[in-house]
Amino acid sequence: MSISSSQSEAMYEVVVNQDGQYSIWPMNKAVPQGWEKAGKQGSKESCLEFVRDVWTDMRPLSLRVRMESSQSN
Repeated sequence: MSISSSQSEAMYEVVVNQDGQYSIWPMNKAVPQGWEKAGKQGSKESCLEFVRDVWTDMRPLSLRVRMESSQSN
């Protein structure tokens, strides 16, 4: 199965939620509630590369905060 030229040329943007979790979203669609733009737009591959570079800790922010506070006590 081949990818159509419209699929291969689709533009995405990186979005992030309140828990610090990243995803990519098609630029031609409204960003879903609870997510905001993270400042990166481009091809699917470039957006995924950005996510790999910035999202190095997969734990939700709420869990990281809880774990850090329990370590400091």
